[in-house]
Amino acid sequence: MYGLLLALIYIAFISLGLPDSLLGSGWVVMHTAFNVPISYMGIISMIISFGTIISSLFSHKITQKLGTRAVTVASVFLTVFALFGFSFCTKFYMLILFAIPYGLGAGSIDAALNNYIALHYKAKHMSWLHSFWGVGTIISPFIMGYALTNSVWNNGYRTVGFIQLGIAILLLLTLPVWKVNKSTEPKEKKSVGIFSALKIKGVPFLLIGFFAYCAAEATAMHWASTYFVQVKNIAKEQASTFASLFYIGITAGRFISGFVTDRLGDRRMIIIGSSILTVGIVGLFLPLDLPTIALISFVVIGFGCAPIYPCIIHSTPYNFGEENSGAIIGIQIASAYVGSTFMPPLFGLLGNLISFKIMPIYLLFFVVLMVTMLELTFSITKNKNTL
Repeated sequence: MYGLLLALIYIAFISLGLPDSLLGSGWVVMHTAFNVPISYMGIISMIISFGTIISSLFSHKITQKLGTRAVTVASVFLTVFALFGFSFCTKFYMLILFAIPYGLGAGSIDAALNNYIALHYKAKHMSWLHSFWGVGTIISPFIMGYALTNSVWNNGYRTVGFIQLGIAILLLLTLPVWKVNKSTEPKEKKSVGIFSALKIKGVPFLLIGFFAYCAAEATAMHWASTYFVQVKNIAKEQASTFASLFYIGITAGRFISGFVTDRLGDRRMIIIGSSILTVGIVGLFLPLDLPTIALISFVVIGFGCAPIYPCIIHSTPYNFGEENSGAIIGIQIASAYVGSTFMPPLFGLLGNLISFKIMPIYLLFFVVLMVTMLELTFSITKNKNTL
């Protein structure tokens, strides 16, 4: 039962990753179908992110009342509704409406499952959990690409919607499996609220560090293709393929890091990941026109990013106590989406004003900020379990 539940949680995280890369892969055609500028994707992604931030902040309270299993199933069904809604949209305002449940579903399941794994499973399972998120983000662009080549973009969303529906039904039918850890469900523990969590010593540093990490990760994800075109003079079609290797790097890295995380500990894995990430960024500084160097650098950046997110989350109960982890992880997920929502557009503005060559400087700034804030967090909590 214990292993079966873990497998179901992994599948649920695939469902979290599936919608995340759909909009970006389909928008190149979608914006012409709705007769809106290509920049309007930012409107949709901002609404999705705002919904995710809101549901992340309130996920702890909802999980306390309903339990993790109910929140997980309800969230997946909510994204099913949103995906099918997207597939039937004929006007841009309809996308705006369906973007709301799209984001609300993602935030709740993200925070609830991260906290559940942090409380009940070892660090390696947190790494593998986020590796399965990567599997979802890799699958969706291929589905959308097939739809764009052989039919229409709507079928890309519809296909992913059917996959999500299958996952939702599976989770619904296997609800009794969650009873294996019922005795330690967060709702049965005394816990703090959002504002009380923010007053805990070290939490503000943790949130800033997590914000900085997600700012760097999302900037590398969203602007890799543009960097290849604008700085390395690579053809657009080739650049899109190269940019997808970042997802492969981060997914493979999380799978591999799962085998060593328990032995090395969360804090050391964060330091190792940050070091590899820095090496990748330094590769972008090299004054070489060879696209291969930039390609390898982005793969290394993705590989370096791999252990950081899951290890930050997994260390939260150890640093701040199990009774506080639900509320803190909810705020962490919200801060993550703030970083990934607002910092990539800021880079776009700076890139247009100055040059996209500043990407390594921009990424390095957030990496230094992240490491500084996280080291302050670990120093304040001084928990040997995370060393």
